[in-house]
Amino acid sequence: MPGMTSYAGFYEVGTPKKGEYVFVSAASGAVGQLIGQIAKLEGCYVVGSAGSKEKVDLLKNQLGFDEAFNYKEEQDLNAALKRYFPEGIDVYFEHVGGKMLDAVLLNMRHHGRIAVCGMISQYNLDEPEGIKNLLHIGFKWIQMKGYTHRNYYHLYPKFLDRFLPYIREKKMVYVEDIVDGLESGPAALVGLFSGRNFGKQVAVVAHE
Repeated sequence: MPGMTSYAGFYEVGTPKKGEYVFVSAASGAVGQLIGQIAKLEGCYVVGSAGSKEKVDLLKNQLGFDEAFNYKEEQDLNAALKRYFPEGIDVYFEHVGGKMLDAVLLNMRHHGRIAVCGMISQYNLDEPEGIKNLLHIGFKWIQMKGYTHRNYYHLYPKFLDRFLPYIREKKMVYVEDIVDGLESGPAALVGLFSGRNFGKQVAVVAHE
């Protein structure tokens, strides 16, 4: 599922071109880590955000991102994005929402694209945060489109044709966060919302 989501988000929704500037939030997550690697393979400049030094190191040293930053250490997300994207962002892969999306809108380039897969920061709020900078969508002719993997299963053969060679040639890797036993599942699920996991969260129920 994360692979199919990444394929659809990149090739069907965000459609980055070689040389474009790509930003991925929640970049060490199951989908973000794959999208960043695809973007690099397609010749883009890629920056990811994550919630710890260890995750930032993973993005830069194992997954091949050009740059990465810990959003929890940034007092001003707008300033952080300007630091990493002095010429602006062409394509944003949205997995966080809230303050991150607001800052991204300030830094999008004209004709930019925002592919909305999720907004993890908003899921458990009693009242979702408002977005202040939506006018930039009009001013900069930005396209913003939501999607899930469910819309694109007809492309599954194309997904396999493109991704399997990357995996076999070790041009693409994936990280899983594995906990042992079904009884570990609830704590692992809660951990998703505080960013505890690295990559796809998996609970092993049998070792056979």
